[in-house]
Amino acid sequence: MACLTLKATSYFTSSSETSIPSLPFKTLKLPAFWPWQKLKVGPLSVSPMGFGTWAWGNQLLWGYQESMDSELQQVFNLAVDNGINLFDTADSYGTGRLNGKSEKLLGKFIREFQGQRRKDIVIATKFAAYPWRLTPGQFVNACNASLDRMQIEQIGIGQLHWSTANYAPLQERALWDGLVAMYDKGLVQAVGVSNYGPKQLLKIYEYLKARGVPLCSAQVQFSLLSVGEDQLEIKNICDSLGIRMIAYSPLGLGMLTGKYSPSNLPSGPRGFLFKQILPGLQPLLGSLKEIAQKRKKTVPQVAINWCISKGTIPIPGVKTVKQVEENLGALGWRLSSQELLQLENAARESPQKMIQNVFQTK
Repeated sequence: MACLTLKATSYFTSSSETSIPSLPFKTLKLPAFWPWQKLKVGPLSVSPMGFGTWAWGNQLLWGYQESMDSELQQVFNLAVDNGINLFDTADSYGTGRLNGKSEKLLGKFIREFQGQRRKDIVIATKFAAYPWRLTPGQFVNACNASLDRMQIEQIGIGQLHWSTANYAPLQERALWDGLVAMYDKGLVQAVGVSNYGPKQLLKIYEYLKARGVPLCSAQVQFSLLSVGEDQLEIKNICDSLGIRMIAYSPLGLGMLTGKYSPSNLPSGPRGFLFKQILPGLQPLLGSLKEIAQKRKKTVPQVAINWCISKGTIPIPGVKTVKQVEENLGALGWRLSSQELLQLENAARESPQKMIQNVFQTK
């Protein structure tokens, strides 16, 4: 089944590697995942890692300029050519007049991509719970607007970007009904949520289930910098209910790349955040570097592989060809149980943790 149709107008568990036995010479190791091996997310088949497009159009945090569009298209093409078919975006991605730019770029790149893999691309977009979206119909309109921006006929996964339970609980039910409506109308193949804590996740799962709509995915800020009781509880719920957990910010906005230090900070708002957290990350960054050297991998590859080894689908952000090439190296192998334990102990020893999303609910 094709996942994409263009418009006519255009918690600490271990995993192990698989061995081939009965050979007279050294046992071969099969990689845990290649990009072209797929995982099920509801009715969809997606790569074991996707790519996030938050930076595409975001000037404030990521320094986007329209002159970057040519390389972003190379980024997209390289990812798809190498088996990546899951791309995460949102109708709020883009700064000011560039609002929705991420979706527009994705749609353009899909239309212009040459090759059979285009039909397998899965777009997961998030619809913002803006205060003026008060009815199910308005949420459906938001979905239609995303379809128009991308010029596609159906979205792979339509996601509620955040819960309003903390500040506008009455709006929450209308948004849930909006998800039901866009699913029933065939505008999306599956529905998911983002920034939902364990309690709200159970509530929306039961609400959707009663209306015949399966909840297929839950996006959570999840990394070695962001793994606490809530994340582990969410993962347990997802595993028990057949919901796929998608890990956003698997590199902690770049803090787990090993490229920054207290004396070498990124520009903009990230620099202020990094200045507070990086000094306390030496135990964790040291362990990441040690394992990377032994594995002949890079620090980001180890950090992303940890997320995969925990049973999530990480969606690191990408905006350069170099980042795509490096992130692809997180696939095709698996950290050992001892390496997972070493990283998790180092994470506990690091006094600083990632600031949680303000929209994250309980």
